[in-house]
Amino acid sequence: MKTLYLECNMGAAGDMLSAALLELHPQPDNMLQRLNSLGIPGVTYEAEPMDKCGIRCTHLKVTVNGIEEESLDAHSHTHTHTHDEDHHHEHGHEHGHSHGEDHHHEHGLEHDHSHDHHHHHVHRNLTDITAIVSGLDIPESVQADVLRVYRLIAEAESHAHNRPVEEVHFHEVGSMDAVADITAFCLILSELAPEKILASPVRIGFGEVHCAHGVLPVPAPATAWILRGVPVYAGNIRGELCTPTGAAILKCFAQDFCTLPQM
Repeated sequence: MKTLYLECNMGAAGDMLSAALLELHPQPDNMLQRLNSLGIPGVTYEAEPMDKCGIRCTHLKVTVNGIEEESLDAHSHTHTHTHDEDHHHEHGHEHGHSHGEDHHHEHGLEHDHSHDHHHHHVHRNLTDITAIVSGLDIPESVQADVLRVYRLIAEAESHAHNRPVEEVHFHEVGSMDAVADITAFCLILSELAPEKILASPVRIGFGEVHCAHGVLPVPAPATAWILRGVPVYAGNIRGELCTPTGAAILKCFAQDFCTLPQM
């Protein structure tokens, strides 16, 4: 039986998970070209080879209209915080959150979250996202998977903000960034076609994240809501290690959360 085991001892995020699957694909370059040909509005994928702790890995970089989701350094407030990994999150948007991630395969120290709203003029709701995903040149089953994950994020934001799902709006970069990460994961997964998907307990970090609504605890409310019923632990790294998109992917696809089984 072909089993996919997702080791989440350094958390989970959309681009971390999709980059990991891209490395498993027998033709990663062709898959990357296919992702870029999908026509997700404004989205460009780039697979960046990286060396972390002497280990070769891949960062799946997603830009939306040339902008990559990022946060400011928690200490200097002037540049991206690097802690063995560049680690970017953005939280808190008008009428709700969308959490596009830009992670690699490791995490480190505390980081901050900030926003630069003058770049973002378009806000989309779940109906808009559904229309975009339904128009992509991917199998219907993959479309359904993408929308299942995205709807879970929308439901989490709805719960956190006490608004109907239909009233949760996602800003342009955040919404397309999340759609790009989720689409990449679901499309590559469909081609790898594992018969079983398992994951480890999820390390979520601890501390606080700064967002447009102020300071929120880790895990953020949306992430905590998604991870109900999932075994999690804080670990000893301050900061947000598991994002809503990563949490939603795990919740939708992992059949069980366990230690590494016999494989």
